[in-house]
Amino acid sequence: MEGLVMEEEDDCPELVPIDTPPGRPAEQIPVTIITGYLGAGKTTLLNYILTEQHSKRIAVILNEFGEGSALEKSLAVSQAGELYEEWLELRNGCLCCSVKDNGFKAIENLMEKKGKFDYILLETTGLADPGAVASMFWVDAELGSDIYLDGIVTVVDAKYGLQQLTEEKTDGLVNEAARQIAVADLTIINKTDLVNEEELAQIREAVRSVNGLVKIVESQKSRVNLSEVLDLHSFDSKDGANLAEKLQLVKDTRPHLDKSILTVTFEVAGDLSEDALNVFIQDLLWEKMFKNKEGQPMTVIRLKGIVSFAGKDHQVMLQGVHELYDLNETPQLWGENPRINRLVFIGRNLDKSILQEQFISTVVEPELEN
Repeated sequence: MEGLVMEEEDDCPELVPIDTPPGRPAEQIPVTIITGYLGAGKTTLLNYILTEQHSKRIAVILNEFGEGSALEKSLAVSQAGELYEEWLELRNGCLCCSVKDNGFKAIENLMEKKGKFDYILLETTGLADPGAVASMFWVDAELGSDIYLDGIVTVVDAKYGLQQLTEEKTDGLVNEAARQIAVADLTIINKTDLVNEEELAQIREAVRSVNGLVKIVESQKSRVNLSEVLDLHSFDSKDGANLAEKLQLVKDTRPHLDKSILTVTFEVAGDLSEDALNVFIQDLLWEKMFKNKEGQPMTVIRLKGIVSFAGKDHQVMLQGVHELYDLNETPQLWGENPRINRLVFIGRNLDKSILQEQFISTVVEPELEN
C-alpha cells in the first residue's frame, strides 16, 4: 500500500506547472509589423536592426521575396514554400528566419526559442495590407497568446513616395501606399538625402494628409533611433495617456493624393452609453451603413479615441483596424478634467459632419435622455 502511495505522489509533479512561478503571468512578447512599398527601405531597416549593437534580443521574420534581401541568401531555401527551418543567429543575439505564410507558423516556432529573444519584427510583403496582418495578431493577443501587437511601422521612400501615392488604381481600389500610411502608428520617411527640402516638405505633407495621427521620423539608409520604432504600445492601455494628448493636437485633413483617404476628428463633451457606442461603431465598421454626400460608403481603415462612460472613473481607449475594434479602460482617471470624448477616423470617403451627426444621435442623445 505504501508503495502505491509513493507511486501516486511520484506522478503528481507531472501535473504541476513548474516553468512559471505561481501567480506570475508569462511575459508577453511584443510584435511590430514593418511595412512599406517595394524598395522603400524595409529590408535595409531590418538589416540595420539585426546588425546594430543594442540591449534587445530581437527576432526578425521576413516574408518578402521580391527584393533579394541579403539576409535571405544566408538562409536555407525550401522548395515546398513551408517555413524555413534554418535560423540565422547573429552576433548581437538577434535571430532571423523567412516565411511564405502570414507569420503564424514562424511565431509558433519562435515561441520554442522564447528564452533567446524579447522582441519580434515581422516584415510584410510590399503590396500587403498591414491592417489585415495586424488584425490577426491583435485577435490572437486577445485570446491570451504569448505575443501582443505593439505597433505598425510604415517605411516611405522620400524620392518616389509621392509618385507611389498618386498612382491611380482601377475599379475604385485603394492605393496600397496610401493604405499602408493610413494604418501606421509610425512612418519613417527614408532616403531624405536624395531629395531637397521642398520635396521633403511635400512628402511630409502627403503623409500627414492621409494620416493625421501618425508620428513621422526621417532617416537616411533606414538608420533610426530604435527607441522610436520599438515599444510603441499602440494597441494597449499603456498608450492611453499619450493618446489623450495626441488626440487634442490632431486636425482634420483634406484629401491630398489618393482623393478618398483622409483623417477626420471631432470631440463631444459628456458621458456616453457603452451599448450605444458599440451600436454606432458596428454600424460604421461592420454594416458600412454611413455614406458621404456623394452616396459613397464610408470605410474606416484605422480608428482611435478616448471616451467617457457613465459611472466609470477611468478614461476608456477605443482602437479599431478595419472591422476589428476594442474598448479598454486606461489607468488614467478623469478626476477634475472635463469629460470630453475625442475620436479620430482614418479612411475612405469620410464625411465629418455626417459622422458627427450620427455619433450624437446614436450615442450622445440617448444618454442625455436617460
